[in-house]
Amino acid sequence: MIQRAMGSVRVNRYSIVSTEEDGHKVSTLGSMNGHSRNGKGHAPRRKHRNRFVKKNGQCNVYFANLSNKSQRYMADIFTTCVDTRWRYMLMIFSAAFLMSWLFFGFLFWCIAFFHGDLNAPAVGGGPSLLKPCIMHVNSFLGAFLFSVETQTTIGYGFRCVTEECPLAIMAVVVQSIVGCVIDSFMIGTIMAKMARPKKRAQTLLFSHHAVISVRDGKLCLMWRVGNLRRSHIVEAHVRAQLIKPYMTEEGEYLPLDQRDLNVGYDVGLDRIFLVSPIIIVHEIDEESPLYGIGKEELETENFEIVVILEGMVEATAMTTQARSSYLASEILWGHRFEPVVFEEKNHYKVDYSRFHKTYEVAGTPCCSARELQESKMTILPSPPPPSAFCYENELALVSQDEDEDDDEVGVVLGGSTKEEGGVIQMMDFGSHLDLERLQATLPLDTISYRRESAI
Repeated sequence: MIQRAMGSVRVNRYSIVSTEEDGHKVSTLGSMNGHSRNGKGHAPRRKHRNRFVKKNGQCNVYFANLSNKSQRYMADIFTTCVDTRWRYMLMIFSAAFLMSWLFFGFLFWCIAFFHGDLNAPAVGGGPSLLKPCIMHVNSFLGAFLFSVETQTTIGYGFRCVTEECPLAIMAVVVQSIVGCVIDSFMIGTIMAKMARPKKRAQTLLFSHHAVISVRDGKLCLMWRVGNLRRSHIVEAHVRAQLIKPYMTEEGEYLPLDQRDLNVGYDVGLDRIFLVSPIIIVHEIDEESPLYGIGKEELETENFEIVVILEGMVEATAMTTQARSSYLASEILWGHRFEPVVFEEKNHYKVDYSRFHKTYEVAGTPCCSARELQESKMTILPSPPPPSAFCYENELALVSQDEDEDDDEVGVVLGGSTKEEGGVIQMMDFGSHLDLERLQATLPLDTISYRRESAI
């Protein structure tokens, strides 16, 4: 009997992404179909998985055995040139200019040759009764220089076409049109390549890791996105897909089955205002592909989560897309992201040195969301131990300025205008822990504090 599990080795006959090792076998794929593995015994080791989407957003896909590939690419030559690397594009346009100059230079040389201009007497050998088609073109080099001057509209005034040969006049007209077409195509391609929003994705960040922890009493998958530029991404929205092998009930093997992860599309939470870094949340519920995965199952899973951020560039109104991915080994169970936004005196400060950092949260359940639901467990916020302190609040207190401690922390430093002796008043923090934490930061001696403006 063939069991089905995600960490299985795939048969080359059906897989398009499997390796070419001998002795491949189809092993368990139980969690692939959304069922957790309840069997006993040693858990299989996670197999190394090639990324479908790299961390920089490039798709790790190679196309082979395409019929009429060259003809299809040449049919859409503009898109081909835009997608081509800069060095190849410059080589193509340089070759196009050089070929056009050589072709029309050879054409002008042939016109001069058959007209007899090349047999004209040298300078000082007497006047010639034959009027040339092109003045001062006596060799192929002269014809090539005339071709370059005509197409680039340099016009030195030394070489020119005469009315003697209508064919030469027609060649000049055709070359001028061809030169304009090449110039327009080159300028349009360069402008489209420079203005395309693909490079805008270089300033959109995704966190190195994704985390799974409890938020509002439910297990959630979270990752962080950020914008490094001050210009906004208009109509920004996010989506995510889970990619993993899947075996259908009929036995059909799908090596790259894609399933959506709900990030709040129904209630509009997928549309974000990306001014400061934002944590994207996927609630692991009954419809989530991660519903039957716990901490132990996550260590053996073989899937990839592709995250996508789309929006319009404010400067050009062109749609851009930034992509990244997280393997199962890059998801940290029981972690949260460190805060990066701090309130200053007149503005908010974003500390990007903490963008990728996480910290472990004690008390995160190790079981799956399905097991939590079946056991009717409710995750309630328990009172912190005596030695614990909220990490976000601690960072907020450390980052505050001395001038803001009076208003934000709630410590009123008395002066001689109200009460003598310096009376310290505190707000109700809701727990003795915050009071003890604050008292540890205050000096033991009673000192009268004043602002710098009052000194």
